[in-house]
Amino acid sequence: MTDHGMIHTMSHQYIERLSGEVRTERFLGDSLINLIYSDVREKAPVLYNALISPRISEILAFINYDLPLGARLTGAQNLLQKLGVDLEECIEPASRLNTARKIFERQIKYWQCRPMPRDDAVVVSPADAKMVVGSLARDTPLFIKEKFFSFKDLLGANKTAWLKTFEKGDFAVFRLTPEKYHYNHVPVTGMVVDIYEIPGCYHSCNPSAVISEATPYSKNKRVVTIIDTDIKGSSCIGLVAMIEIVALMIGNISQCYSKYRYEKPVTIKPHMQLIKGQPKSLYLPGSSVDVLLFQKNRITFDPDIIFNLHRREVQSRFLSWFKKPLIETEVSVRSSVAQRKTIGGCG
Repeated sequence: MTDHGMIHTMSHQYIERLSGEVRTERFLGDSLINLIYSDVREKAPVLYNALISPRISEILAFINYDLPLGARLTGAQNLLQKLGVDLEECIEPASRLNTARKIFERQIKYWQCRPMPRDDAVVVSPADAKMVVGSLARDTPLFIKEKFFSFKDLLGANKTAWLKTFEKGDFAVFRLTPEKYHYNHVPVTGMVVDIYEIPGCYHSCNPSAVISEATPYSKNKRVVTIIDTDIKGSSCIGLVAMIEIVALMIGNISQCYSKYRYEKPVTIKPHMQLIKGQPKSLYLPGSSVDVLLFQKNRITFDPDIIFNLHRREVQSRFLSWFKKPLIETEVSVRSSVAQRKTIGGCG
């Protein structure tokens, strides 16, 4: 059995934040991912490159999420029960969530079921996701060698100003699995100073795929939003980069910011003021990844997330790649993940 085959058979565990319990993740399409990133990648590179292309990813998404036959083949008709979607959270009644796409793109009563701390110093999770944190600075305990992403490529090699801004800063990676609520919310209050799209592939965000393809997050198509929080009435933690990254069978990232619930969504543009906790965008549909970048010495991650990261009794597929424990914590959108460390030049 190849090393990757051994990784595929491993359990992948994470910490459920609310209960503190260790959970074992159940992956959808694990066998397919193993096939693509092992046998196909090694034996048929032309086919492999085709499978991670935008066109094929779009076709796979259509088959899985839109065709009635595809829904039956993938078990999408039973997804609400199978994946444990809480119908009480959903705005639409269950009778209207009759396709896989509608389930994945569902809206929830987040103002009731995803409470948010009122403290301005708190950074909140942009998604319902499994998260890990790290640092780009080699002299810190949280330093993680570039394997999730290449820092330079993630922001764009030609974005020298932003590369300098976030050099030696901190980061958080949020992995959205297919059953999760797929709206992204604003993690901080501030003004948009830049937003741009970087074209790329459609690699899976399954841990087995991540460790098979070096720095996949900076190879995938993504949208980068730079938010200035050092202005009056904002979060006062400097500049924050929010990177929304597509994955296999993600059709697009729809920018649909709403000031109140989901009403009157608008496209995000420079100079727009964003309010923490409000809906920002929607992945269409499937699994995907958010990355937050923070300037050096501006935030400190919540203690329980740091503690969970290094738990040695928890099994993770990332261990074979990073050679040290790297345990994800399951967090809720709009919940606290970090705190302001310094005020800097906030107005």
